[in-house]
Amino acid sequence: MARKKAPDFEQSLAELQTLVERLESGELSLEDSLGAFEQGIRLTRECQGALAQAEQKVQILLEKDGELSAAPFAPVGDDA
Repeated sequence: MARKKAPDFEQSLAELQTLVERLESGELSLEDSLGAFEQGIRLTRECQGALAQAEQKVQILLEKDGELSAAPFAPVGDDA
């Protein structure tokens, strides 16, 4: 039996943005709004979980000899 793959962060974030736009439009019924809100909460938790996992991976990669070493962060394309 194949394991169900969790949606990736970008896909969940895009879905969340779409839900927010639909809710902000004010055109949904109360029932539809509650369903969209519930789905938004689920997507938010998925995104938070993905971010927490990414943070843990970064900490593991930066750990040297049992000590966490600080490293400056420079975003890609930042020439400053």
